[in-house]
This record gives sequence, C-alpha cells and structure tokens, in this order.
Amino acid sequence: MPKTRKCACCGKVFTTNSGMQKYCSEECATAAKESKKKRQKDFLRAVEPVLEIQQQEYLTFSKAAILLGCTRQYIYKLVDQGKLPATRLSSRMALVRKSDIERLFALNPYHRVLPGASSKKPNKKPSHSLSSSLLSKKGNNHIPEIGMRSSELLDFISGEDVMATYKVKKSWLYASAKRNNIPMCKIAGKNYYSRKHMDALFGVTAEIEALTEWLTTEEAEVLYSTTKESLRTQAYRRHIPTKREYGKTYYSKIHLDEVYHPDLKASDAYYTTAEAAEKYGMTKSNICMIVKTNNLTKVKVGVRNLIVKEEIEKVMADRLAQFGSYRIL
Repeated sequence: MPKTRKCACCGKVFTTNSGMQKYCSEECATAAKESKKKRQKDFLRAVEPVLEIQQQEYLTFSKAAILLGCTRQYIYKLVDQGKLPATRLSSRMALVRKSDIERLFALNPYHRVLPGASSKKPNKKPSHSLSSSLLSKKGNNHIPEIGMRSSELLDFISGEDVMATYKVKKSWLYASAKRNNIPMCKIAGKNYYSRKHMDALFGVTAEIEALTEWLTTEEAEVLYSTTKESLRTQAYRRHIPTKREYGKTYYSKIHLDEVYHPDLKASDAYYTTAEAAEKYGMTKSNICMIVKTNNLTKVKVGVRNLIVKEEIEKVMADRLAQFGSYRIL
C-alpha cells in the first residue's frame, strides 16, 4: 500500500516515494527554501541593531529602549524619576551610559510580591482566629494589611476552610484572591485569607446563609421561561442573592419569584402582549399603544408585560362599538 503524506508547504496530500520527501512538487520545495531564506534575513535584520548597540557605551534614548526592549517613553520616565542618569549634550540630544543601565538592574533585584503582602508591621497585636501557637513561630508573625487601615485587624480563614465554606475550587480561590487583592498571609506553609473580604467577594452573608431554596441557571431558565442573559441582568439590577459552588451559579428562588411572578403567568386574569395581539389581530406595537393611551394596568414580569384581561377587553369592546373594528383604519 503506497504511503501518503501531507505537503509541508501547501498542505496537499500526496503519495511519497521515500521517507525523506516533505513536499509534493519541486515548486513547493523551492517556495519553502525561499521562505526559509527570508526568515533568516528578517532575523538578522532584527538582531543587527542590538548587536551594534551592545558595542556602544553611550546610547540615545531610542537605542536604550531597543536594548531594554521597552518604549522610548518609558526611558524618559526612568530618567524623569531619577532612576536612570542621563546627560544632555544639546536641546535635541541626550545620552545614557550602558553601565548606568546595568547598575539600574543591579540596584533593583526582582522580588516576588504576593497578593496582600506588605513590608509594614501592624502597631497592635492582631486579633484573629488563628491559634497563637502558629503566630508565635519564627518568621510567621507578619499579618499583611494591604487595602486596609493600619489600625484595622482582620479575621483570617485558611484556604481549606474557604473552599469548604464558600464551595469554590482551589484554582478559582487563587485566581480570585489575586485578581481582587484579598489580604492574605502564609503561616506554616498554608495560606490564610481575610474572612471579611472573602464574604464580600463570594457574597456569603447572614441573609444568604438563611436562604434554603436555590436554582441553577438551567433550572431558572426552564421554570421562568427566560434566558441566561436576562437572569444575569435581573440579578445585577435587582440585587438578587447569588452564590457560586464548584463552578456553578445559583440564584435565590424566592427573589426570582418576586421578579418573574410565576403565579401571575399561570393566572387567567392576564394577557401577555403577544396573546392580546393575536386575539385582536393586531401587532404588539398597537397593543402597547392602546395600553399607554388608556392607562391600563401593566405588570412587568421579567422581560414580558402582562395586561389585565378585564381592562383590555372593555377597551376593545368600546372600540368595536364606536368604530366597528378593533383598530382605527
């Protein structure tokens, strides 16, 4: 059975004559060779300025930016802040020394800054839920205070307790704490987070803890005949309690009932705008105009409008008696 292979240039499948053949034709082989030469030239063209700059002791701001791999504006910023010395030779010429750039790196070594880390120590003893034996260990008596007053003392909770209490995954916990700058500290190899900030981030309050009925997004969509976008919008605008457990969002059922009114939808005392338009042979815009003109009772249920049947039927009966038709032609 002949072996087939995909051309490395054009992607066409062809029958190969040997195990070394990469291209389907001489044209593809020539094109690939030219492409390789072009990439080599482009690389040399890009590297040449850097090689030339490395041989110079005094650099303009543009060349210093190329050497550092940053913008010229950032070089101006370093000079303006006094971090990088520069010498002005004229109104249009200023130079920096390469040795000063190297010294800049030597004087500012990289230190990893964890979310919530701080070099300042609190003036008072921290009163939190961690045991005093853990805090008394050498090097572990530093409680961070980023994003809070120096006199504010926080109650800390371990990462395992956070995952168990708020029903979140470890990856989501780390990402959320970093993104929102949650105050944290590391004690005996474990991460501890501010309980107050975690409550605010994941939305667990006394009110939410008292709620017992929750609906997933899919359950709410089916029950209220709505969409995910509408659920998110209503939850944001009306401050509906939500919680997130293991990657799923849950909505408070009692609060959603107040917004979507399933009891009204099931009632025979109301028409939807679409039902009224179908019954009287009108468009929904006509029905909305009649409701507005006659000040009829309208109830907003989610994204739908409910109209009282008795009121709309009386108005339509009057129109039929007066004009001989539901609509004015």
